[in-house]
Amino acid sequence: MKRATGDEHSAVAGYLDEMRVSRRLSPNTILAYERDLGRLVVFAERLDRAPEALERRDLEAFVRQLMSSGLSPRSVARSVACVRGFFRFLVLDGRLPGSPADDLRAPRSWPALPRFLSIDEVDRLLTRPDAGTPVGVRDRALLELLYATGMRVTELVTLKTGDISLVGGFLTCMGKGAKERVVPIGRAATDWIGRYLASARPALLKDRESAFLFVNARGGLTLSRVGFWKIIKKYGRLAGLTQELSPHVLRHSFATHLLERGADLRMIQTLLGHADLSTTQIYTHILEARLKVVYDQFHPRS
Repeated sequence: MKRATGDEHSAVAGYLDEMRVSRRLSPNTILAYERDLGRLVVFAERLDRAPEALERRDLEAFVRQLMSSGLSPRSVARSVACVRGFFRFLVLDGRLPGSPADDLRAPRSWPALPRFLSIDEVDRLLTRPDAGTPVGVRDRALLELLYATGMRVTELVTLKTGDISLVGGFLTCMGKGAKERVVPIGRAATDWIGRYLASARPALLKDRESAFLFVNARGGLTLSRVGFWKIIKKYGRLAGLTQELSPHVLRHSFATHLLERGADLRMIQTLLGHADLSTTQIYTHILEARLKVVYDQFHPRS
């Protein structure tokens, strides 16, 4: 089958014109429709089809892809509604005998899936700090430790030097509900924390003293939550990451990558400090959604 090109998406252009002229939708709404249908076009191109040639099973796979991409439930619902409207337009315009998108819905039972980074994106993020400066060493140590442990940002910035054992390769932190837990640290994070403690931290503190592990760039006694949010967003931009980055995205990446490599869900629950296993089970939905997308894309009889 001939691959669809940008010039051949007249059906999409026709629908957008209909929404713009006949329905008199606002420019912002049209942009949202254009973005939603753009995702459909890309999905169709991967199947070597035009958007209007997609069948019901293709559209169901498309919805699963939207669910696994980290979009909010509201954004997924809007995209699905846009797809239904697009195929309804094609039927009314005489281009299709019937709509394969009738009653197409986003599965209500699927929760909003956490956003996470790929391993390649994590690598790009971790290498952005300039290790030739004290601040850069501190920032690299911060990012390495967050990804190595999946800690919450409050747990990270309130760590004290006595909470971490580089020789033993673990740290002790205080989680929600004043519950203490022990978390192992990987070799990379241990190495960067060691470098930070040996040279960068004394350089930042100068003659001051602080019980906290991480101090701010002006020699303050501790790094704030807001300060760390600014740090991670800065390096996300430098790494060219397109999605909105937050400390929780690295926490989700930590858990997802462990689960992908066969880690037990109970172990991940313990590492994250979740009181209830049901909270940790959100990560199984990520894997299920990704597996379904891969299956639909590559299985010869999907």
